[in-house]
Amino acid sequence: MPAHPERRDFLKLSAAAGSALALGFPLTASAVGGRASRVLVLGGTGFIGPYQVRSLLARGHEVTLFNRGRTNPGLFPELEKLRGDRNGDLESLRGGSWDVVIDNSSSRPDWVSRSAEFLRDSVAFYYYVSSRSAYAGYSTVPMTAAVPSYTYETAGVDRATADITRLPYGLAKAESERAVRRVFPDSYGIFRPGLIIGPDDPTDRFTYWPVRIHRGGEVLSPGDGTDPVQIIDVRDLGDFMALSAGEGHTGIFNLVGPATARPMAELLYGIRAVTTAETTFTWVSREFLAERGVRPYREMPVWMPPTEGREGFARFDLSNEVAHGLTFRSLADTTQATLDFHFSRSPERQAQMRAGLSAEREAEVLREWHASR
Repeated sequence: MPAHPERRDFLKLSAAAGSALALGFPLTASAVGGRASRVLVLGGTGFIGPYQVRSLLARGHEVTLFNRGRTNPGLFPELEKLRGDRNGDLESLRGGSWDVVIDNSSSRPDWVSRSAEFLRDSVAFYYYVSSRSAYAGYSTVPMTAAVPSYTYETAGVDRATADITRLPYGLAKAESERAVRRVFPDSYGIFRPGLIIGPDDPTDRFTYWPVRIHRGGEVLSPGDGTDPVQIIDVRDLGDFMALSAGEGHTGIFNLVGPATARPMAELLYGIRAVTTAETTFTWVSREFLAERGVRPYREMPVWMPPTEGREGFARFDLSNEVAHGLTFRSLADTTQATLDFHFSRSPERQAQMRAGLSAEREAEVLREWHASR
């Protein structure tokens, strides 16, 4: 099928810096730089979506939301909202035309394929929010987009009998990426964030640490403090995608940070610097924690020790992303925003953290660790 004419024009436009050509739409300079684009966001009202939308609007982009209208339906009353369902009902998109579509976080390859095919002649660029989990392994140091992503073979899944609606998460993301690249081979953007943190995060996977350190006292800290950490503030993710929509970025981008991995000790000490709590850190070996069922990334959120096969998990080379404009908020900013969000929640929700150790379990492991010493 011939390429969408507006897509061809947009690609030419992107290649010619400062060109005033248009896509058939009245594109103008955005408030911050690049071009103002017409952007369709699939979703837009969950965790990451609102921050993308705010960043898009701040850059002067025109935004349309497509979703079922069930999650936070009162958000962005000023925007055009199209109702439908990724699982089949795309009719409200018919006849529309946009420069960029942002496909947020679907891990169903069939849904992504259906959306991409439906929008083939309606958008110039297809941006898909994937995941660091799409990589088939993390043994490479440094990690880059050249590292292979999962296939059915490397994931150990039989393609002939697999249920595409129930694939392992990493394989589902990788197959979703392939669906986008198949339909938009010259005008795709694949964005692979790591752990997304900051205000409004419902998972508490980073929030655990600011909240725990704010409580004060002796804090069980995993490893020896040297294990690297790379994560991404949801606002930095939104800013980079809004920038990409104006600049016409294409390719694969790893969205973690900072550019130089931060040791776990630096993360925890940096969080403590934002609080006024009297806090001490007791570093407990990963072997001791493993013996007691205290797992990395689960009971000890954020932390992933660089054991064999995971040496590159938090050692990504971000030179390409930084060259394309990826920036990183300070840890102090992220910590304060996260604490403000946490304490804005109901007392019941504050007491029901969804990640990390309970106070009782932490105290128990610390007692055992001191007894063993």
